[in-house]
Amino acid sequence: MEQLLTSTWLPWVGFNLFVIVLLALDLFLFNRKNHEVKVGEALRFVLLYMALAIIFCLGVWEFKGIQSATEFLTGYLVEQSLSADNLFVFLLIFTFFEVPPKYQHKILFWGILGAVIMRAAFIFAGVALLESFHWVMYIFGAILIISGIKILRRKEDEKFDPERNFGLKVFRYFFEVSDRYNGGDFFVKKGSKWIATPLFVVLITVETTDLVFAVDSIPAVLAITRDPFIVYTSNIFAILGLRSLYFALAAMARLFVYLKYGLALILVFVGTQMIVEPWYDLPTLASLAVTMTLLFGSIALSLLKKRVN
Repeated sequence: MEQLLTSTWLPWVGFNLFVIVLLALDLFLFNRKNHEVKVGEALRFVLLYMALAIIFCLGVWEFKGIQSATEFLTGYLVEQSLSADNLFVFLLIFTFFEVPPKYQHKILFWGILGAVIMRAAFIFAGVALLESFHWVMYIFGAILIISGIKILRRKEDEKFDPERNFGLKVFRYFFEVSDRYNGGDFFVKKGSKWIATPLFVVLITVETTDLVFAVDSIPAVLAITRDPFIVYTSNIFAILGLRSLYFALAAMARLFVYLKYGLALILVFVGTQMIVEPWYDLPTLASLAVTMTLLFGSIALSLLKKRVN
């Protein structure tokens, strides 16, 4: 780990500068004003971030070889598929708190910025654990399998209650929250003190919910590769496109009815892969093929069902 951080620091600095530039362009150029993001605009940005991920993958192929490029692409696809489940939960959160559409982009922007920082910490901790304690991979694998089984058993009418969110409970215990939105402000002054608006409460809920999802997503990519740079970059590219993907999928939330099954099977697959690795190391190309088949197969079946009905 120490050698990684000292001898190959240039790609890390370059990539993070690239991310900062993308976020700055998003905040100060493309979305200077709060507005409702339409499906067409969202789809354009989804395609943009996917194109950037593919270009980056080609760069990885050029400088690190086809094995690393395949690992990046597999990790990216796994993260994108796992993020789909996050998006439906975010939709429920926004609906529950009745967040005006024109402020949802702002919450997701700052939420994703926080997620980038948290994921980086999770990734380095996960890699360090696997390097020091090889048996931890069995725990990670079990977590993924259990998570996949939970998704398979989850009922369609099962309700998600944001009020049960632990981070939200802790925040409300220590801080006062206003009873109404104040434009796009996270805080408002009441007398001589500042209090949080419901918009900041929603941000806290989104951040802590993503923290829970990271428990699944980070081990899933670590099952594919132990290269911290590949794990980190594939995660960040998936997160960067998450916001636009939300607005694209929010209008089609009920369309992909079989997506949850594809997601569940991907989790079970990578969890099993992690557990059996000491006895059988599945080639990365085979792992990529299985992931793509499960992800795009579930989407295709969903569209087919919609067309038949």
